[in-house]
Amino acid sequence: MFADRFLQESMLLLYGFTVIIYFIDFLYHNRKANRIAFWLLAMVWLFQTIFLLTEIWQTSSIPIQTLNDGLYTYTWIIITFSLIVHRMFRLEFFMFFISVFGFFIMVIHTLRSMQITDSTQIPLVLDEMLFAHIVLALVSYGLFTISFILACLYYMQYKFLKMKKGYKWLRRFQDLEGLEKRAFQSIVLGEPLLLLSIIIGVVWAYMTGTEFYWGDSKTLGSIIVFIIYAGYLYMRIQQGYKGKAILSWNIFAFLILLINFFLFNSLSNFHM
Repeated sequence: MFADRFLQESMLLLYGFTVIIYFIDFLYHNRKANRIAFWLLAMVWLFQTIFLLTEIWQTSSIPIQTLNDGLYTYTWIIITFSLIVHRMFRLEFFMFFISVFGFFIMVIHTLRSMQITDSTQIPLVLDEMLFAHIVLALVSYGLFTISFILACLYYMQYKFLKMKKGYKWLRRFQDLEGLEKRAFQSIVLGEPLLLLSIIIGVVWAYMTGTEFYWGDSKTLGSIIVFIIYAGYLYMRIQQGYKGKAILSWNIFAFLILLINFFLFNSLSNFHM
């Protein structure tokens, strides 16, 4: 049972990395990231195919008789189509979102499999999911904090340059373009981590039977934070905003993050 759980969680981990790298490819149109994401997804597909063929050989039928079997086969079909689309077309937008959806289905299937095969493993798996949810959220918040600090340094350096003062301090700063670029890169890394955290948190809440609803303040707050930072990325990449204009949005987004972390957390029904 431990081996099965290890393999299931390893596939989830690989799929999570795939989502992150497809997100980077979606933003940057980076061929290297595109290739890495493809091979990670291919590894997930290989593991899933082995399990699927083993199940077919043992039962002499395609695993679609139960909801859990159907979820597994459905996930395998999603990944198969994703690989085909990846090779035949270059659709970064499609690949990112289909990977997010596939990851969501795989998380649900993993938990349902544990319930069926060895229910004693469920508390441990749920604890690991909760740990992953919290860690991913905190790491994403850390990256957003770094981006906020870089934005503040940008404004400080801009003020020094405009006032023609503080040249001794300027030597310790990076140039304005570099500060703005690093702030942007921190958000690029933080945004998919927050998305994965939200997905895992929602599945965890439903599977534990915790009183959960979409109107919960912390849930809404996390989604709002994600949307606001997504708006930042859209303005930065698609609209071409740079410099003070986009960094003002960065600072605004971080203030919303703080409100979500401190105020909405205290109002939430199931977040401590």
